[in-house]
Amino acid sequence: MTAHKGRGATSNGESRRFNLPERQADGDWLDASEAIDGEAPRLRTEVSVEHPRTIIARNQSPDIAFSQSINAYRGCEHGCIYCFARPTHAYHDLSPGLDFETKLFAKPDAARLLRTELMKKGHVASPIAMGTNTDPYQPIEKDWRITREVLEVLAETRHPTFITTKSDRILRDIDLLADLARDNLVAVMISVTSLDPKIARTLEPRAPHPDRRVAAIARLAEAGIPVSANMSPIVPAINDHEIESVVARVAAAGARDVNYILVRLPHEVAPLFRAWLAEHYPERAGKVMAMIRDIRGGRDNDPNFGSRMKGQGVWADLIRTRFRRARRQAGLGGEPLTLRSDLFRPPEGAQMRLL
Repeated sequence: MTAHKGRGATSNGESRRFNLPERQADGDWLDASEAIDGEAPRLRTEVSVEHPRTIIARNQSPDIAFSQSINAYRGCEHGCIYCFARPTHAYHDLSPGLDFETKLFAKPDAARLLRTELMKKGHVASPIAMGTNTDPYQPIEKDWRITREVLEVLAETRHPTFITTKSDRILRDIDLLADLARDNLVAVMISVTSLDPKIARTLEPRAPHPDRRVAAIARLAEAGIPVSANMSPIVPAINDHEIESVVARVAAAGARDVNYILVRLPHEVAPLFRAWLAEHYPERAGKVMAMIRDIRGGRDNDPNFGSRMKGQGVWADLIRTRFRRARRQAGLGGEPLTLRSDLFRPPEGAQMRLL
């Protein structure tokens, strides 16, 4: 297995969870083209259009603070090796590996579908989260602008929203975010996993430089938009030594709070992560996985509600203690932000707009 420049996964194996037929080389001379012609060309991103019937996803997980979410895209070009959403690509007979970060799906009907769902009498105006599965401000948002269209509907209807991203591309929508913030209808969380460009480049190969994310926190805070940071995920023996420096840096930039998530390796993410370790950190791969397994009760991943976000054991306790202390020293951790929901007004239908 060889790393592809600018990509996170080192392989592109199909999932076996759904008994899909395995693709095999057919023995044609083209299978050996790399050996004949040299290194294969750089993988390019492909975007397919998806037309779902609804756009708001609902969950009842006790580990998650929101009940409604929107994902404008499926797959993510940022290529974060740890992304827990990678296994969802298996539903499309695509690999959670390189396919997840190169074969993307866009949902251009998102704003129209959202408008339709918000018009329903039974809709409850609790915060809609964006960025829960894949980043709403990944590179293709520059051209597709689906996230902005969704924000325009939310601003028009005064509907509360949470946004999570690791991209400073969010600043392109600062006008809409500031408008929502004036009525306490939006909260933004910027993910800052590491301040070390080398670590960030291997963990999140196509995500913006850490300095740009910190600068985005400062810009949002200056514009009066509630912004916090998320050190997600913390990977033992990879970026845990940066806990104190990350917390101090985002606090100085104007983050109102900072949280963290321990690395999770569900389904196909575990073997992808192991291969990534072998490629980029072979000298400590065994140590990293031993610590993760200790945190996850002897397994690569703990899927159970309650414990899956917190972890267990001495390493989880140590990280929790260090993070709490760093947060306290930075003066963070005040009252949690509560968004308003009483200002929501359903969108007007086409008939009403004609009157």
